[in-house]
Amino acid sequence: MGRLISFTALIWLLAAGAWAQNSGSGFSGLARIDADASQVRDAGQGAEVTLGLSQGVPYRLFTLDGPPRLVLDFQEVDWTGLTAEKLVQGEQITAAKFGTYVPGWSRLVLQLAAPMKVSRAAMAIDQVTAAAQLAVSLEPATAAEFTAKAGAPQDPRWDLPAPEPMPGKAARDENAPLLVMLDPGHGGIDPGAETEHVVEKHLMLQFARELGEALVRSGQFTVMMTRDDDYFVSLERRIAMAHQAGADVFLSLHADTISEGRAHGSTVYTLSKEASDVASAKLAERHLRGDLLSGTDLSEADDRVTGVMLDLARQETQPRSDALAVALIAGLRAQGRPINNRPLRSAGFSVLKSADIPSVLVEIGFLSSKRDLKNLVDPDWRTKAARGILNGLITWRAEDDARRALVRQ
Repeated sequence: MGRLISFTALIWLLAAGAWAQNSGSGFSGLARIDADASQVRDAGQGAEVTLGLSQGVPYRLFTLDGPPRLVLDFQEVDWTGLTAEKLVQGEQITAAKFGTYVPGWSRLVLQLAAPMKVSRAAMAIDQVTAAAQLAVSLEPATAAEFTAKAGAPQDPRWDLPAPEPMPGKAARDENAPLLVMLDPGHGGIDPGAETEHVVEKHLMLQFARELGEALVRSGQFTVMMTRDDDYFVSLERRIAMAHQAGADVFLSLHADTISEGRAHGSTVYTLSKEASDVASAKLAERHLRGDLLSGTDLSEADDRVTGVMLDLARQETQPRSDALAVALIAGLRAQGRPINNRPLRSAGFSVLKSADIPSVLVEIGFLSSKRDLKNLVDPDWRTKAARGILNGLITWRAEDDARRALVRQ
């Protein structure tokens, strides 16, 4: 595992800068939520947000549109003991999501029933116990007023840099290891699919580590991961990280639940504008919704990842992604892994919209299937699944190199 590379160190350095900005505040350490002293309730046509904390921490708040949301970031809060059902009491706030956002920062996202603006926000700290209470008042706002003020503040600690022209890739040494970007689905405030005992974000991080070790040990691949701990990474950032690293292949790893039909067995998805079936379309929508509920500003996302020039670039990349999907299915099948009866599918997954990196999304199995769930929590089963993906990548690389040689001729 020593050769398994990630961006965690970089993200920690970016997050650490916030402490310097607040060094005079007297805040330090991890605050704990006081669930009994926390509530979101109606206040006429507006709402009152009250959060009890074990100590004061730096915070910021802002609103996002489409749908209207209030986002509160803290440095940093342990949410243990809080549930959305207990927190939200009323109709003006329709949903709540909370958890880790990036290392060192926590986030609470409240979905608003209608546009509202912040009329008051203050944190009071008890001078004896150091306990803190954050009070936020919301009042009605017109749609135009809300939209004009909505938007995440720019923050270099976790925002993407301004887009730059993408240089052409240098010719790759055919004997050098391929760089594979592994993308464990979800993370932090976005848990993904959940059962009574298993959470997708934790399971996929574990599998990504196991798969990464198998790839590195083969000597044919080096590995990076979009995350190697429990924090949130937006879909757009996952793509950007692959580009920044110069990745040769992008594998997004998931184990979702699905209610559209009886889904079970490994499935590999490629990008397409039109989904191959209703279940795939619903799955892609839920992945995008995970970003929305985690407080990500998607107002310009499509402009960044789509366009005529990108579509032209994908004319070369898409067949390579399709061939990669076929090879991975064959590798998994050869290991005796249960395969979905329609294992090759497609949909508009935002995380697959890289223009120049062959990208697929692998549903190792579905947590909604009892058989798949039993397999997914079995380390021996995961080891064989990782070997199947490794063999698929080896096969694909050989075939891809042969095709590229023919093109050069």
